[in-house]
Amino acid sequence: MGLLRVMMPPKLQLLALLAFAVAMFFLENQIQKLEESRGKLERAIARHEVREIEQRHTQDGLRERERDSSATLLSDSEDDVVIIYNRVPKTASTSFTNIAYDLCGKNHYHVLHINTTKNNPVMSIQDQVRFVKNVTEWREMKPAFYHGHVSFLDFTKFGVKRKPIYINVIRDPIERLVSYYYFLRFGDDYRPGLRRRKQGDKKTFDECVSAGGSDCAPEKLWLQIPFFCGHYSECWNVGSQWALEQAKYNLVNEYMLVGVTEELEDFVMMLEAALPRFFKGATELYKTGKKSHLRKTSEKKPPTKESIAKLQQSAIWKMENEFYEFALEQFQFVRAHAVREKDGELYLLAQNFFYEKIYPKN
Repeated sequence: MGLLRVMMPPKLQLLALLAFAVAMFFLENQIQKLEESRGKLERAIARHEVREIEQRHTQDGLRERERDSSATLLSDSEDDVVIIYNRVPKTASTSFTNIAYDLCGKNHYHVLHINTTKNNPVMSIQDQVRFVKNVTEWREMKPAFYHGHVSFLDFTKFGVKRKPIYINVIRDPIERLVSYYYFLRFGDDYRPGLRRRKQGDKKTFDECVSAGGSDCAPEKLWLQIPFFCGHYSECWNVGSQWALEQAKYNLVNEYMLVGVTEELEDFVMMLEAALPRFFKGATELYKTGKKSHLRKTSEKKPPTKESIAKLQQSAIWKMENEFYEFALEQFQFVRAHAVREKDGELYLLAQNFFYEKIYPKN
């Protein structure tokens, strides 16, 4: 090299050095690109391996969940549904309940009557635990429709994950009291031969109100509020404002649907639309069946305006009527968004929502 440097002219030596420098720069650049390509390839291989591991974990997790869910398959199906109808006395509850009895064979569910001692609507704490355990764990009876004169029971207090569906029907408070008054004296056409507690007492409701009798006193109106309020002591303190507010809260938060006696057919129609597993065919049965107005109180006489006005002066009537109006407004709101009337007939609205913009696109 030294000999070449001596023999080569200076300009050629400079050109040779520049050519060498350019060649070295080119080689270094190529080596750097190769290093970058190798890094990209290594990262791609690493990502692929991570995806494979994640997929294996996902598949293993799915298999585990499938094994776990196989044991609790019933809890995730329609057959795990439980409905509780804690029926208020003299609100057409027998007429409605008999629809459930007529449909249970066809629609494949069980109907169970909750028969409490002396029709006491408040359960002891031990009976509450037993009842919650029965309703949630008695798989042989699911799907189930429970009904009985029992006040609302909050299942969440007992650590239950899946609560039953509550439904109910209420009635104008004075109409309900009048019906109950005559029912205790004359019974009804459902079991006409059964002797009633006040049988033999021929006093009319108007005569009772005029005489200030205990069976028609304003305190007897206090029933629908405590039935919705529940198993708290304050619920059963007649005239409690707290009980009224709690009953309202439970009605909108704990009950799927609460109808009114005066519009029972609409209630049945909406239940059939919302819960066809239980009530498919209920509307037609109500319209054409012989049991749509099965229980009618015998010898019932409508009260005079004077008797009604006297009861309406009481604070208890005002509270019970406030609750009734609240329930009626809520029912009519639900109905307005569920049905339409045409030529005197009610029609259910079709599904009014759909899904779109579903991502990611496969």
